[in-house]
Amino acid sequence: MVKVLMLSKWHVHQEGYANDVNKQPDARVTCVWDTDHKRGQEWAARLGVPFEGDLNKALSRSDVDGVVVGTPTTAHRDVIIAAAKHGKHIFTEKALAATMEDCHAIADAVEKSGVKFVISHPQITSPFSQLCKQAIEEGWLGQIHYMRMRTAHDGSSAGWLPDYWYKAEDAGGGAMMDLGCHPMYTAAYLLGKPVRITSMFNNSFAKNGVDDNAVSVAEFENKAIAVLETSFISPYQANCFELLGTEGAIVQVDGKVRIHAKRFGDGWFTPDKLPQALPMPLRMWIDAIEKGTPIVFDMKRALALTELLENAYKADREQKIVKI
Repeated sequence: MVKVLMLSKWHVHQEGYANDVNKQPDARVTCVWDTDHKRGQEWAARLGVPFEGDLNKALSRSDVDGVVVGTPTTAHRDVIIAAAKHGKHIFTEKALAATMEDCHAIADAVEKSGVKFVISHPQITSPFSQLCKQAIEEGWLGQIHYMRMRTAHDGSSAGWLPDYWYKAEDAGGGAMMDLGCHPMYTAAYLLGKPVRITSMFNNSFAKNGVDDNAVSVAEFENKAIAVLETSFISPYQANCFELLGTEGAIVQVDGKVRIHAKRFGDGWFTPDKLPQALPMPLRMWIDAIEKGTPIVFDMKRALALTELLENAYKADREQKIVKI
């Protein structure tokens, strides 16, 4: 049984993670820590577990094997390094950190500790993402030259995101730092190493001036260009995806998948079957702890995401193409 300490309820996904832990046959939430004691105590009471307001004491508990990190993004460095030093396995919400400096400090601590580390990149687990990965690896589409991915919602324009979500000193940024992680990490997973990036971010509704409508364009070593879009102001977002090569294409709009590839004949078609999904990141983490199974969502993937994010924000601030 993997015993789990929930590190803060700041992140909007954190309650879902706690519920997912408790749904597993071999894991349970055993404690809650939060800098906001009132919030943490109320949550712990609902979960039926103790609350501990002292981080060191929480990490020293004998009934804690690992932590699920849902603190403000800019606090990840401190809490993850502390968890690693206490020998606790680490599952963290994305992004790992807002800067590569913080990421490298975290990576060093995790490597020295030898604990199991997983970051939440759930889009990659999907059968569709695995289809795109297979298509690239097996050369279905020829030379990949273009990818476009849009992930958006209306959290800002409709007012359902919490006010603290717009504090860049906590969140590290706005829409691109949060929802934009999904197209960013998907591009890194499928296309490899980026070499340059530019961005155009603006603000329509979000408080504190953070970006709520954002686009970045990145070039990768393989010469593929990725257009990576996100928004907090899109109630009718479609969530589109395109992967184009010299010999074919894969597209998805609102879950509908279409393929056009020379090896499969002329014309567009909908595949009868997609590849098997990967385990969700949380399940992958528990299996790695208990069984030593491989981890896809590892520190390499975490660093690749922040590399894109940090340079995307730099490109927007300086309004130029940034070399990576």
